[in-house]
Amino acid sequence: MSKYTTQFKLSAITAFLERGRGFRRIAAQFQMDPTLLRRWVEAYRLHGEASLSSAGGRYSALFKFSVLQRMWRDSLSLRRAAALFNLGDSTQVGRWQQQYYSGGIEALASGKKGLNTAMPKPPAKLRKSAAPLTKEELAHKALLDELQYLRMENAYLKKLGELGEAVQAGERSEEKARIVTELRQDFPLADLLKLLGLARSTYYYQLKVMGVADRFVSVKASIQSLQQEHKGRLGYRRMTLELRKERLQINGKTVRRLMGALGLKCTVRPKKYRAYKGPMGEISPNTLARRFEAEKPNQKWVTDVTEFKVAGKKLYLSPILDLYNGEIVAYQTAIRPQYALVGDMLERALERLPEGAKPMLHSDQGWHYRHSKYRERLEQAGLEQSMSRKGNCYDNATMESFFGTLKSEFYYRESFDSEAQLQAGLDQYIHYYNHKRIKTKLGGLSPVEYRARSAVA
Repeated sequence: MSKYTTQFKLSAITAFLERGRGFRRIAAQFQMDPTLLRRWVEAYRLHGEASLSSAGGRYSALFKFSVLQRMWRDSLSLRRAAALFNLGDSTQVGRWQQQYYSGGIEALASGKKGLNTAMPKPPAKLRKSAAPLTKEELAHKALLDELQYLRMENAYLKKLGELGEAVQAGERSEEKARIVTELRQDFPLADLLKLLGLARSTYYYQLKVMGVADRFVSVKASIQSLQQEHKGRLGYRRMTLELRKERLQINGKTVRRLMGALGLKCTVRPKKYRAYKGPMGEISPNTLARRFEAEKPNQKWVTDVTEFKVAGKKLYLSPILDLYNGEIVAYQTAIRPQYALVGDMLERALERLPEGAKPMLHSDQGWHYRHSKYRERLEQAGLEQSMSRKGNCYDNATMESFFGTLKSEFYYRESFDSEAQLQAGLDQYIHYYNHKRIKTKLGGLSPVEYRARSAVA
């Protein structure tokens, strides 16, 4: 394979990063392998210009083993592991893995694919000249071997005592493998395995299992942090989107399994409607007709009133929701359901309305929306009024859904001592709902983020 200069590598990497095109197109321009370009770019992002001058060299067995452990723990590919440790060639990581599986750390140290357990035959001349050991030398060697075995047995018993009575039965291969790993720096591996009655293949299998056991530790920490930040309101679908915003590419089923293992679940709100299809409203027709999608902001608005109980009293909330992105345009609260509750809310919404925008405003047949002042204000502002059919909450399902989400994620999960405390909590939650609470149908964006992106586009 031809060698590439540092300047050539830097030119290819810079072309890819600046132009933002695919690896294949840039690689074709520089007449090189796109896989090699991908490796260079990934290493450059991690190590900068230091990755350009990286050259192959001799690595210690401990370094090789640390690379393999990191690769197993985080489920990295060979290319990703090589880039992470600034190694020139990912194929050598594959060779290290084969060496380790066949012969352990000794094979990594020797650089051979596997351990040769057979004793190599000495040269003929050396065999003829080597003198046999005397009885004294044999006795001395036997004493040294026995001393080594006693030291190893003593060290094993100490480790066994540190692990406690649960492991002293010696039935768990995982604990035996852990003891062997801790002692193998001082004693031969073959002697340790013989002492503990552990097969070599079982030992290396347990090493691999221990290396990948905690592969989702960082993901679990992120899940717990996000669930705490959102106060337990995220299900596994929106949790997956939040994790991907942190550049954690993970499957939704895996997130659901991890959340189940952590005991984290989104509050499920049971809802059962018994709708009555009554006649059309006398004041205004149902112009919306359950078409809850809007092509642009401030095209279709929906509104309603809901009730909260706190400290033996009641608090009423009247919001307006934009069907384009589900954003709460304006809202008003009051301790009594008087007309001012809806009237002041309408004035706040009209103040935010851009010049020339005249949305349809849909509601149920509540008395507030039948009031002459309300209808006159809509007509004055040029807004079209739409009303649900009698006793049919499905005609205003989006607004009902918002109330269900609000109460499920906020009201039912908290306790309030006063109306002021509830009011402050409502202000905080509605701000969170508009700016931070992502929606799957908005592509993992919050309502405000979605509106801002559409304005730029």
